[in-house]
Amino acid sequence: MPWLAQSNTINYIFFQRVSLFIQVRKSWMAIETEKKYRLDKRLRVEFTARLAELGARFSNERFEENFLYRHGAEDTSARLRLRVIGQTAYLTYKEKIKSDSEFKTKIEHETMVSDEDATRQIIEKLGYDLAVVYEKYRKTWHLGECEVVLDELPFGIYMEIEGEPEEILKVEKMLGANDVELESRGYARLTIKLCEQVNGIFEARFDRRATARSKS
Repeated sequence: MPWLAQSNTINYIFFQRVSLFIQVRKSWMAIETEKKYRLDKRLRVEFTARLAELGARFSNERFEENFLYRHGAEDTSARLRLRVIGQTAYLTYKEKIKSDSEFKTKIEHETMVSDEDATRQIIEKLGYDLAVVYEKYRKTWHLGECEVVLDELPFGIYMEIEGEPEEILKVEKMLGANDVELESRGYARLTIKLCEQVNGIFEARFDRRATARSKS
């Protein structure tokens, strides 16, 4: 019947547009999904070897300084982060999405900035205060449809697998990480929990003297 065919066509167009809207909104929100694992030195060596065995593509190795800002005394899940890697700086907006899932999900928007000092001044003029500083050594691989990183911070070693939930589980199984202890907290929260304040700012920095001795 003509009216039924027309109705089906209208429904098809409607659902196509809804699907497109959802895809665009998801892209616009820049949702990041990951699982984080607590490691020790032995597990780090094992996973590094396993990544090589699986043919994971090594991307880069870098040292980072991360500066987390919060808006006044507000207790909010939203943060601004200024990440410095060598001579390059990135400004990131991060907002945690509450979930009881084993996956960590965040809204994240990031852009490279050309002037680190000017960016700091803009952040502070907007009413954000520096709350947390942490340093990190990171190695990055790509395996399957996921990004796998091994991080070393002054207070511990961690692995993160980032991607779509089903792809994360696939890579987790490939690596044999199913039974490794999970870490639900982000590095900022861990810094606050495990480190001391310096002039009112929680800091996790490597001991430069110890680093120099280890390299000599």
